[in-house]
Amino acid sequence: MAARPEPRPEPRLGIAAIAVHEPAWRLDNAWFGDAMPRKFAHHTGIESRGISPVDEVTMGLAAIRRLQKQTGCSLADCRGIMFVSPSFIPPSVAERHLDPEAAAAERPGAAARRLVARLGLDTCRAVGINWFCCGYSRALALVHHRWAPRLGLRRNEYVLVVVATRISRITDYGCGQTAGLFGDMASATLVTTPANRRHPVHFEIVHAMAEKQPADRPAFDFHVRRDVLLPDSRGGREQAAERLVYSLDGMAIAELAPRAMAAATASSLGAAGLGPADLDFVVPHQAGTGIVRFTGMQLDSLGVRGELVNGLAAKTGNVSACSVPHALVQTWPRLRGLVACPTAAVGSPGRPEVLQGCVLLKATPHHERQPGVAA
Repeated sequence: MAARPEPRPEPRLGIAAIAVHEPAWRLDNAWFGDAMPRKFAHHTGIESRGISPVDEVTMGLAAIRRLQKQTGCSLADCRGIMFVSPSFIPPSVAERHLDPEAAAAERPGAAARRLVARLGLDTCRAVGINWFCCGYSRALALVHHRWAPRLGLRRNEYVLVVVATRISRITDYGCGQTAGLFGDMASATLVTTPANRRHPVHFEIVHAMAEKQPADRPAFDFHVRRDVLLPDSRGGREQAAERLVYSLDGMAIAELAPRAMAAATASSLGAAGLGPADLDFVVPHQAGTGIVRFTGMQLDSLGVRGELVNGLAAKTGNVSACSVPHALVQTWPRLRGLVACPTAAVGSPGRPEVLQGCVLLKATPHHERQPGVAA
């Protein structure tokens, strides 16, 4: 029997720059009045959140244009765009509650193709995914493990991971448990090889993963609600006669998410042949100060002693899959050494599962010399 050929080693990849687009429209906690629980800000640290008046594709385009302005990157060098949107309605829900045309518009792959068309990149690879708050981890894992070996990026070429979250369009603003949690945001991450001199890598991707795990009970679903309270851009209130909205089991998520992020960190470190003591920073999904604090306790029990970044959701809310790129932008100049970026998310609507992921990044000598800003 012929010997099976050895698998080709994965090409080295890293993050050269990140740009973030934040909506100008902001909604602070005062808008909710007595409908917001008194201890909401204390438990979550969230004081306000952005609301986007435009769709996810337009948001993603704004993030790319910002990246172009700040880095001078040429779209002629872009070989692929991985588009991530946690605010798209999953097919199982869309097909049950929406007409066929509206359900088709909820497909992330179709949105990815619309985005590259608006950029004029007809031959650019385009893939769309959801994966909720783990979307960034999943996207980098796909780029690292599947795209890079096939694309063979040349010196100045790169791929973009574009995240656009607009959970405001599926929020019931009259629900005291969930109305204030999420904010809208978009980001664009330039991923390239260490050979790129035009856009030097600041953080090499050591490992990236995202996976599903079983849970004791479902923590997430969708429902059609009537007479749903909504904010308007003038700071007032209006009502939608009917709206498809999400619901969360907050207690279940508070229990699941910290354990999932700690488990994903341990798994990623093990896959990379590293240990908890090797970590210098942990930049987790900013779901809220309480969940990150509990994540820190779980990580501490595993022997992680690196600095834990927390408190970045105060003016944004939980921005879902944009959370890690936004956190990296905010902490970019001071990050050094090995950085873990764990994420956790709800699973498919109505199913007892949890998503967990982690990206391990290593600051390059270029970053150590010239940390600068993200983009």
